[in-house]
This record gives sequence, structure tokens and C-alpha cells, in this order.
Amino acid sequence: MKLRMKSMHIAVLQVLATGAFSVGAAGSAMAQATPGAEAPQRVVVTGSLISRTDTETAAPVQVITAQEIQRSGKTSIAELLSDLASNGAGTLGTGFSGAFANGASGVSLRGLTVGSTLVLIDGHRMSPYAIGDDSQRSFVDVSNIPFDAIDSIEVLKSGASSLYGSDAVAGVVNIKLKKSFNGTRFSADSGTTEHGGGTTHRASLSTGFGDLDADGYNVFATAEWRRQGAIRIDDRKQFAWDDLDWSKRGGQNLTYGVPNARNSFLSPGSSPFLYNPSGAGGAQNAANFLFLDPTCNYTAYRAGGCAKEDTYGFIQPETENKNLLVGFTKKLPQDWEMSIKASVFQRDNLNNRGMPPAYSPTSFAGTNVNNNGALTPGFGAIPSTTFAPGAAVGSSLTNPFGNNARLYGYIPGLDGTSQQQNKATTTRLAVDFTGAAMGWDMQLAGGLTKSKVEVDYSGFVDRTALYSLLRSGQWNALGGNTQSLIDQVSPRFSNTLESKLNYVDVVGSRELMSQLGAGPLKLAVGAHWHKRTWDAPPSPLTLNGQVGSTSAFVFGEETNKAIFAELAATPINNVEFNLSSRYDKFDTNKSFTPAATLKWTPMKEVALRGTFARGFRSPNPAETGNSGSFFLYHGINDPILCANGQQYSAGNVPGACNIQPTYVQRPNKDLSPEKSKSYTLGAVLQPFKGLNATIDYYNIEVRNQIVTAAGNDPTYVETFVRGPAVPLDIATGVGNNVVVGTPSVGPILFAESAYINGGSTKTSGVETDIGYRWNLNENGVLRANLSYAHTISYEQTVAGVTYQLAGTQGPSVVSGATGSPKDRAQLSLGWTRGPLDINTTLNYTSSFSALDPSVGGTDCTTAAADIAGRNYFQNLSQPLQYCHVPSFTTTNLNVQYKVSPNLTLKGSILNVFDRQPPFDLSTYGNATTQTSYNASLHQAGAVGRFLSLGLAYTF
Repeated sequence: MKLRMKSMHIAVLQVLATGAFSVGAAGSAMAQATPGAEAPQRVVVTGSLISRTDTETAAPVQVITAQEIQRSGKTSIAELLSDLASNGAGTLGTGFSGAFANGASGVSLRGLTVGSTLVLIDGHRMSPYAIGDDSQRSFVDVSNIPFDAIDSIEVLKSGASSLYGSDAVAGVVNIKLKKSFNGTRFSADSGTTEHGGGTTHRASLSTGFGDLDADGYNVFATAEWRRQGAIRIDDRKQFAWDDLDWSKRGGQNLTYGVPNARNSFLSPGSSPFLYNPSGAGGAQNAANFLFLDPTCNYTAYRAGGCAKEDTYGFIQPETENKNLLVGFTKKLPQDWEMSIKASVFQRDNLNNRGMPPAYSPTSFAGTNVNNNGALTPGFGAIPSTTFAPGAAVGSSLTNPFGNNARLYGYIPGLDGTSQQQNKATTTRLAVDFTGAAMGWDMQLAGGLTKSKVEVDYSGFVDRTALYSLLRSGQWNALGGNTQSLIDQVSPRFSNTLESKLNYVDVVGSRELMSQLGAGPLKLAVGAHWHKRTWDAPPSPLTLNGQVGSTSAFVFGEETNKAIFAELAATPINNVEFNLSSRYDKFDTNKSFTPAATLKWTPMKEVALRGTFARGFRSPNPAETGNSGSFFLYHGINDPILCANGQQYSAGNVPGACNIQPTYVQRPNKDLSPEKSKSYTLGAVLQPFKGLNATIDYYNIEVRNQIVTAAGNDPTYVETFVRGPAVPLDIATGVGNNVVVGTPSVGPILFAESAYINGGSTKTSGVETDIGYRWNLNENGVLRANLSYAHTISYEQTVAGVTYQLAGTQGPSVVSGATGSPKDRAQLSLGWTRGPLDINTTLNYTSSFSALDPSVGGTDCTTAAADIAGRNYFQNLSQPLQYCHVPSFTTTNLNVQYKVSPNLTLKGSILNVFDRQPPFDLSTYGNATTQTSYNASLHQAGAVGRFLSLGLAYTF
């Protein structure tokens, strides 16, 4: 299967060429009029404002029905959408616990980032998540939308700014919620992973009354609860991708507490210790170490016997969802209808970043560290872990050495690692009126939407307070400290961030002429208004410099006013033509975006189609308002303290080699919108009954992209702000020996980088959908659906140089270096017979290179360090096998059995064959540096085999 899947795109094209198959959206069909039959129902499909009987439009639209959602075996919409074949680089998954927007999930169609995919709810805008992806990109969090409230999901895979405005550059995901419900339905399921952790429970209750036709109204409510247990790093420690001892594979042993050349033989372990770097007889000997806990000594420490296991970091965060949707639909006089929906979707999740804080230097956002015991924050005071001879080192110890000594070890008594408890609450009140007036079909809508994130921080360290308590003798380095002292060292604090978006939409459509050529001429016109505010202050302790590594801050707002129109005509038989355009005015910019589509159906079995569209993405408040954040994006050597890149060359500071420098992101009020141009060419085929297929070629070019100046502006001068020159370990040039000395300059603190309009991205590919339904009469019905996406090219221009990134790790500056595999596919096979329904789904991701030339990652022997700053092979040659990320396929099985008209039982196995994720050393979009897999593409492998049972009962 693996070998066949690798060449899937070639095989599909060969089959298409023979005419045996064609490609299309699963479940879609061309409308065919039957004499005497009832007139088909007219619907509005995402990507058009004009209703139609044929749901297969000129633009490619993939429809996922509620039944298909239930058959997937998934328990969350985030998991479901992450498997979309068209979801590419920059997709944001919940497995990336270190992300700016941790806990949330976003869709990145065609790999153009979550900021270029517009997510709608019932065709209307929704407030973006209160925390931006990479502190910059606005996106709608799909992780807290309840399963049972969804009627269908429509994925428009073409640019749609001409109808929907900003952000619809790569396409649109329209999540349609239920419009009405009658009766009562209860469903529940529970499951767990085979290897431990991740136990998940879900329960849903839907109830409603009133028949729209008979009673003129319907009222319903859907409530859902879901709790997903955490999967910790130590739950998967038996697998190689979760093993820090890379010496087994020709690299460095990164296990916490194991000394080696990488960490200058100084690593916090199971016992805190004092180290005298200037002691007689050479620094690295037993006489210059004092271990505070008798469970460890110098001999055991040097042999790796004082290692400390990471029992804190998450592969999958602990999450709880509580969701409520209430709907009311009422028929009004003169065929008008009113629909009101109110919803509260809430997600609680806990995220952490691995090991607890240590007395020795720790690296986190906003801070750079050298391995000498002196922490150098980007802002605020500069405490040190160096203690003078005879000075107090906590309540039970003074420095017994004749020289300055350093304290290494994990800080006891803290609540584990630095962690964030996020409560994300999404609220929405939407009112829609539909009807007819003065010959127009009218849609009037308004809504109030808000995303609110309340963050409670714990486990962060006020290092000034810590060192003050150590030196005063009040703090015991071994633990047993009072809660009041712990609260001083690790204060708990909180923060509230909000994003609001209120909108008004007005759309009217009618026939202008009953006959123009071979059909009527139809017109739709509309207007849109929305106001968005983003109020995301920094936490109070971040603001005053007490702690680091918290969320970015944003203050700003935007107002958008737009008018738009669409014309639809059939100028000649079997030819449909649509022309649309939109004019948007924001506070700081304006855009005009036209589009045209064409569909020709020469015979009932075949239709050819194409689209052309202009698009744009307006700068958001994080880019133009009052905002700031820290970011890391590549690995470098300090140009002064490690000029030749050799850690132990004479005069180098070993801790200044292979670092990820911190950048301070600045906004730019003079930014212009990103602009795009896209087109698609495709075919819709129904060669025989039961088979529906589409194949579409797409080509998208995005110019004027809003990017940070660092690494993107050829005129940008990287000016690092440095701390004071303090005593550091300096290499002697003899082996790994070092001496303590004061270098010519201090360590790098940060460099500033503003947003600019610079660079471009151009991508093209082929996407296919095949749906086949075979009626076996008394033996049931077989179903087969294939969704497949092949990226032909993904070119990114950075600092005036164009790089081909299709099939590589790039663009690694986006959302954790998630990679750009050329091929993704989803194959679903189902069989239904009577009460039994069996569905199997295969999800495939092709292999790709672990290199990213756009950030200088062109050497297989140093790829992990160059791209992600990961030191698996620091000072060693990275084996060529890790320059290639293998393909990955998972198989899911879902079985449903209808025991009675009211009761349905189901069972699911996700990742049936327990496929483990392939190694990906160049990504940083996963839990911590301990795990070396790609959480965006291969998270199912890290979770492992997942088994669940459930039921649904209708009253």
C-alpha cells in the first residue's frame, strides 16, 4: 500500500486518461430534469449568491454532510478538518502546545496559512480567535464547534474575495449549523488510546418542537459536552520519536540531566548542585561539584545516572468542551421567514512546555541564554545564578568554594512546568430574515460575535524574587518551602483577551430578464458592514518584566464597508457564465476584486468549468495597531561570540553557537493589503450512474505579502541588542575545555523587526474528488469516495530570491515548520446493508524533504539546527536519513448498527494499524524539543490506536 500511495497522483491521472474514472466532489451530481417530476429544490451553494438546482458549480466545492461527519469516527471538528486533502502548510493543530494560539485549531487551504482561509458560520463572518497565530494571523478557531450542531461543511476551493471580501484568498470553509430539529436525540461515546492517556468522553442532547409547515415555527436546542484527556510525553517514551538519547542514532544525548559536550557538561538533573568553574585542578572534576541531594553524586552524574524524565510536557493537551446552540425559526406573513440562533461554545484546555523551570538558565520566548548560569532576559533586571564564596545559597547552604559558584537544578515546589490554563468562550447571536419584496428574493442578516480567552498562568518564575530569597537564606533549594515563599517565586496571574466582530449583511437577487440567449439573466446585489475590535493586553507580570513567555498583545480595531454584485447568465445552450465583483473600504485601505466563472456542459455526462478571481487580505489590527510579540524563526551562530560556528574553537563562547535569536515584532501602520490572483480549470464527470467526479487545476499568486522584515527584506540590517559583557565559559581550543572569562561583547538579547509588504507566494496543483455508489440490491450498498490534492509548485520569493518549496519543510517561518508535502489524500470505503453501516477511511500524506532553502536550510548534515534550531546533532553530522520525512498513512474504521428505529450503536478504531509518526527533525510545531515528529501532519501517529464505543437514541 505504501508504494502504491507514493505514486498516487500518477496513477489517478493515468486512470483519468483512459476514461475509466473522473474526478469530482463526493456526493454531488448534475441535475437532470425528468418529465413529470417535481421541480427540484433550489439552494444557494457557497461561492455564489444566486440559488440554483444544480449543486455542482463552476467553482470547486467539497461538501461534507452530517452523515459523513458521523461516519468519520472522529470526535471533534478540528480532527476532521485536519485530514482535508486541501489543508496544507501552516495548518494549526491542537498538538502544537507551544504555539502562540495554543489550544486552538485553524485551516490552511493550499498551504497559504490560516490567515488566507476564510471560515464562515452559516455564510456569515465570525469573530476571529482572540489570540493570533504566530501573534499575527487572524483565524476562526474550529476546535470548539460542536459535532451534533453541524448540518454540513462546504469547502470552497477557489478565491472568493469578490463575494466574501478579505481573507478568502485560498478559499472558504462554510460551516452550516442545523436550521431546525424535531424530537429528542441523545448520543454518547467514550474511547481511549492503546498506549495510555487521551481518554475521551462525549455526550450530546438535541431536542426541538414545532413543524415549520404545519405550525409555522420550530424551536430547538443542542447541548454537547466533550472531555479529552492529556497524552503526556512520558506516555509514549517507548517510541524512538519520543526518545531524547540521540547518541543511539549518531547524535547528542539530550536527556535532561545528562552532561555532555553540547551542554558544557552542565545540566540540571535529579539533584541540585553547586559548581565551581574556576576550581583548582580543572573545572570538570569531583572537587568542584557539590550535590545537595545524596541520591546523586559526581560519578553518577557524569555517567548519566542523575537524569530527569519529562513527565510534564503534552503530546495532546487536556481539553474540555461545553457547547450550547439554541435556534428559533418562524414563518412570517407574505412568505417571509425569520431565523435566530444563539450559541455559546466554550473550551478549557491546559498547555505546558515541558520541563519545570530550573535554577540554571532556561530558554523561552523573550529570553536568550548561555550555558554559564547567567540568565539574560530581553527586558527587566538581569539576575544571576552565580554566588560569591561564603554567600548564602538558600536556607541550608552557603558557597563552600573559594571562587564564585553556580547553582544548577530544577526549582522544587512549583506547579510543574510553565503552563497556561485557557478558557476560550465563543459567543454568537445571529438573526436572519429571508423572503421576497418588490420582485426581489431578499436575505437580511445581522450578528454579534465574540471570542474571549481567559488565561491563568502558573509555573512561571520571578527570577529576581527567586535569587533574592536564595541569597537571603529564606529559600531551600531542595524544597519544603512554604506556600507564601513559593507564591513569591512563582506568582499565579491571569489575563483576558477579547476579539469582537459585529456584522450586517443585505443581499437581494432576481431575474433581470426571463430570456437572454438560452436562459434567464439573474442578478444579485448586496452590502456588508462589520466592525472588529481586538483587545488583547499583555499579562500584568509580563508588562512589568517580572516573567516572560506569555502571549503577545494587540490593541486595535477595523471597520469594513462593502458593496458587491453577481450576474448569472446562460448565453448559449449548456453554458453558464457568472460575473461578480466587490468593493471593500477599510479604515486604512480599499480594494476592488472582480471574478468570473464559466461552466459548459456539452453532454449530460461531462461538464467543463473554470474560474478567475482577484483577492485580497486587509492588514489586521495585530499588523497595523498597537501590538508586540517575541518570535524565533531559525538557528544561527552568534556572529561575534561564535563567528566560525565551531562550538569549542578557541575564543568562542560555546553557549552562543547554534542558538535561535529572539526578535521583537513591531507593527507598521503604513501596510497595504495583500493582493492575489487565482484561476481554476476543471471538469465534472458522470460517465455512468453512481459515479460522480471532478478534477480541477488551481493556480494562485499572492503578492505584497505582509511579513516580518527579518529574513524577508533584502535591505534589513540585523542589529542585535546585547546585554552587558559578563563572565562566560570561553573555549580554550583544546577538546571541550573552557575557561571563565569576559568576552568582548555581551550575549544577544533581541533584534527588532517590523512588518513589511514584501515577497510573494505562487502555488499550483491538481485536486480531485471521486464519489461512487454501487447498489448491490439485497446485498446492500457500497460507497467509495476519494479526495486527493497534488501540489505541482509552491514558489516563495524571499528577499528578492525565489525558492521552490513544494515537497520541502518550508515555508518554515509559518506556524511551526509544518512542511509542504506534495500529496495528501483521503479514501473512504463504506458498505451499508440494512441496519449495518461500515466505513473505513485512509488518510495519506506523502514524503517530503526536511530542508528549507528559504531560511538557508540547504545542508542535510545540519538541517535540524539550520531550520528549527534543534541540536540533535550539534557539532556532529546529521545522518542523511533524517533529511527525508517518510510518507504517512493511517486507517480509521467506524461501524454503526441500528438495533431499532430509535437506538443505534457504534464502535470506532482510529489508526487501526497503530502507525507511528515518521521522524521530522526540522519541525518545531509539536509539543517540545523532546518529540521529533510533525504534530500538524502526523498527530494521529503520536496518539496511536484509539478505540471508542458509542450510542445514539432518538425519542
